[in-house]
Amino acid sequence: MPSFWATIGVLLVLFSFSPFISSSSDPDLGSVRVVFQTNYGDIEFGFFPHVAPKTVEHIFKLVRLGCYNTNHFFRVDKSFVAQVADVVGGRTAPMNEEQRVEAEKTVVGEFSHVKHVRGILSMGRYSDPNSASSSFSILLGDAPHLDGEYAIFGRVTKGDETLRKLEELPTRREGIFVMPTERITILSTYFYDTKVETCEHENFVLKRRLAHSAIEIERQRMKCLP
Repeated sequence: MPSFWATIGVLLVLFSFSPFISSSSDPDLGSVRVVFQTNYGDIEFGFFPHVAPKTVEHIFKLVRLGCYNTNHFFRVDKSFVAQVADVVGGRTAPMNEEQRVEAEKTVVGEFSHVKHVRGILSMGRYSDPNSASSSFSILLGDAPHLDGEYAIFGRVTKGDETLRKLEELPTRREGIFVMPTERITILSTYFYDTKVETCEHENFVLKRRLAHSAIEIERQRMKCLP
């Protein structure tokens, strides 16, 4: 039987290898998940609708319109950020009018108490605090100097292995930016709702249980009743 402290030690080790475990300061995610399928693997993330509602609404609409398809990560600074390019100019495919209208919008700066730690999604912007548009960063490490300065709107839920692949790619420096020497393309995107998926699964299980119960009742009726 392992000792109490040995068990605690194992738990601490397990937790140390899971970078996206929620902490007390991590707000609850909404039920929507977005998946970016890149040429280096998938990255899945969820939103903080109660922390940055306008930002979430804007980014999710861009996703639904397919604006991030054929876009890319223009910046990968190991242990700091992987940054998605602005979709206006970052895509290889041309945009239709509806995509362009949404992509050219800016959102008000929704700054919060949420901390910039690995896995967090944070909007890019210029010096104007209300200039965020479609570019955002995925934090690759803790960056407390960004806290309260950039709008956090979600966090990665799956795909840390993909982020680690990106961190190992060769880079070059251009001014303040560390950029990959080869294009990291967002090939396609999709989204789903975890609540809907859960309900569908639960309904399927319930139907199977009800069917099994009906069979058992019929067996008992035939066995015990005239």
